[in-house]
Amino acid sequence: MSGDHGHKDSQSDCGYRLNDSHKHKDKHKDKERKHKDHKKDKEREKSKCTNSEYKDFSEKKHKDKVKHKDGSLERHKDKHKDKEKRREEKIKFSSVDGKPKKEKENGFASPPRFKSEAENDDFYHSPKHEKSLKRERDDEDYDFKPKKIKIENEKKAKKRKQEEDEEEDIKPKKKTKDKKGGEGDGKKKAKKEPEEKWKWWEEERYTDGSKWRFLEHKGPVFAPPYEPLPSKVKFYYDGKPMKLSAPAEEVATFFAKMLDHEYTTKDIFRKNFFKDWRKEMTSEEKSKITDLNKCDFTEMSDYFKVQSEARKQMSKEEKQKIKEENERILQEYGFCVMDNHRERIGNFRIEPPGLFRGRGDHPKMGMLKRRIRPEDIIINCSKDSKHPKPPPGTKWKEVRHDNKVTWLVSWTENIQGSIKYIMLNPSSRIKGEKDWQKYETARRLKKCVDRLRSQYRDDWKSKEMRIRQRAVALYFIDKLALRAGNEKEEGETADTVGCCSLRVEHIKLYPEIDGQEFVVEFDFLGKDSIRYYNKIPVEKRVFKNLQLFLENKQPEDDLFDRLNTSILNKHLQELMDGLTAKVFRTYNASITLQQQLKELTSPEENIPAKILSYNRANRAVAILCNHQRAPPKTFEKSMQNLQTKIDAKKDQLSDARRELKSAKADAKVRKDEKTKKAVETKKKAVQRIEEQLMKLEVQATDREENKQIALGTSKLNYLDPRISVAWCKKWNVPIEKIYNKTQREKFAWAIDMADEDFEF
Repeated sequence: MSGDHGHKDSQSDCGYRLNDSHKHKDKHKDKERKHKDHKKDKEREKSKCTNSEYKDFSEKKHKDKVKHKDGSLERHKDKHKDKEKRREEKIKFSSVDGKPKKEKENGFASPPRFKSEAENDDFYHSPKHEKSLKRERDDEDYDFKPKKIKIENEKKAKKRKQEEDEEEDIKPKKKTKDKKGGEGDGKKKAKKEPEEKWKWWEEERYTDGSKWRFLEHKGPVFAPPYEPLPSKVKFYYDGKPMKLSAPAEEVATFFAKMLDHEYTTKDIFRKNFFKDWRKEMTSEEKSKITDLNKCDFTEMSDYFKVQSEARKQMSKEEKQKIKEENERILQEYGFCVMDNHRERIGNFRIEPPGLFRGRGDHPKMGMLKRRIRPEDIIINCSKDSKHPKPPPGTKWKEVRHDNKVTWLVSWTENIQGSIKYIMLNPSSRIKGEKDWQKYETARRLKKCVDRLRSQYRDDWKSKEMRIRQRAVALYFIDKLALRAGNEKEEGETADTVGCCSLRVEHIKLYPEIDGQEFVVEFDFLGKDSIRYYNKIPVEKRVFKNLQLFLENKQPEDDLFDRLNTSILNKHLQELMDGLTAKVFRTYNASITLQQQLKELTSPEENIPAKILSYNRANRAVAILCNHQRAPPKTFEKSMQNLQTKIDAKKDQLSDARRELKSAKADAKVRKDEKTKKAVETKKKAVQRIEEQLMKLEVQATDREENKQIALGTSKLNYLDPRISVAWCKKWNVPIEKIYNKTQREKFAWAIDMADEDFEF
């Protein structure tokens, strides 16, 4: 086809189409309106020709048409080049007609494909007409077929959409589609876009015992200074108001804040508090305040309640201001640089002063936890790093450069003399490596556990009592996942015990009970003063040995009087390098989870049912490890709310089933397409409500079963995360259903490493 011929055809096609369009649309309008429209058509045609120019405005219209087609082909060959041409065209067009680019109004930097003419249709007054022209512009077949215009336009629209999808990387997305998103969508996406994670598990580890090569941080954030109470808030002694010195008043506020708590009713708590409080008083205050029962902290307590309520009632702006300040502190102090990587710090705030609570009936509860000052702090960082600066007018106790340890800051607390640390976040390399190593050691135990079990069984028959005691203790650690138990000074801590420190009073032997033979009943306080109670049948030789160990002993005597934790750990090291009582606990917890998941998971189950199976497997581990908890205070209320939801959902299901039955009856009578569709819709509604009801019932079962079981402890500390990851991948359960965001960060190494075939 020659250039002139193409040009004429193009012009005649455009003329016919526009005229035809006006015939259909303006059929019943007067001649004057037709004349105006015809005039506008000419202007639009002129505008089209102008808009189709790419580089030179002096070129002829027929060349312009060819260029347009060539450009369409070039877009498939070189997308980015075409984008540049379009930008040039837009700039030129803008300079010619003297109007600002329409795309700029929507935030576009360059025009989307197929929209070049549509966006310059400012002369059109009819939206329908504009839409028609948009379609015609994209139509490559210029034959005039008035009866098929609608069908062809639909096809072209589909084709255009496919091409647009293929060229997503060229065209910017429309920002006016979603009012909520708009231009903010881009920003929101940029915020959500995660930083590139450091896959430390793919790198080689240090073999010289060092934990890092470079460490830099800002040090800790200290507790805010004490703010004296307003003068209107009084402390009363023996019914009379009394002004306290600042140090004494501060300690008094600690007690006032806990006035409604059960702790303040305990004698040991009150005794320890009063003893430490008097140390903070002036000599005058000491002479006056001699009896805690005569002290009245009510006004102080009421003041703090009002303050607490005021914090809850803060405006959105005030809360936002506090949030922003906390975020600023986090960004400054909550991260460190370790080996050229920015790592999150776990607990960068120093604990404020207060009253020690402890767990169970701790003998030191109520004692004063003193304020930690810079002079108590030891800093650990690189020699070549920028050292943290202490607050003005103070200095650090010491600055170390020890790369064999993982802590950043340390100090000694005054209650039990234990060393406290600021460490890295659980998602950090150091913590992750430690976890990984822990589970790998437990996997090594799996390879030799049968040999170890055989050995301790043989030792039950040993002629030496110490070997028999060691073998029976090891049996309990293996079978019951008991902790080893450490030696403690009497009166220093709560009366908690482990396997090696069990006393005669902690067990009872039953040759036969409840239809079972050789039953041992355990009843003692374990870690954190959590009661361990268990009745379990044991092997006959273990039972006989226990009878032997109990002979001629008083209730307060040690059950294993020839064994302690040091002896046991030394023996475990001889059996396997790195073996401890905790490794046995980790091994038994992980292997139990894996076995339970295999038994409980059914391929036919849906996702909620599979999650229930997972939680049941996790529960079996928590029971084995004695991870108990007190039922939450809001448990009954939350269960009632859940039951209300279940009842409402059942009513909704009954209504939906009635409607389905009615729709089926209607369909039998009418037998038309509309009623058939109605039946399908009702069926889907019933299925959806049934699924929702099942989810709620599963949730209720799960909550009830976990009322007194703490699943989190074993999940985070004793279960190899790769077992859970593999299970999720195998059964297509979203990992988010098992681990929350923080836990996914902690176990990023396992999520990346494990596939569905992983075996512990």
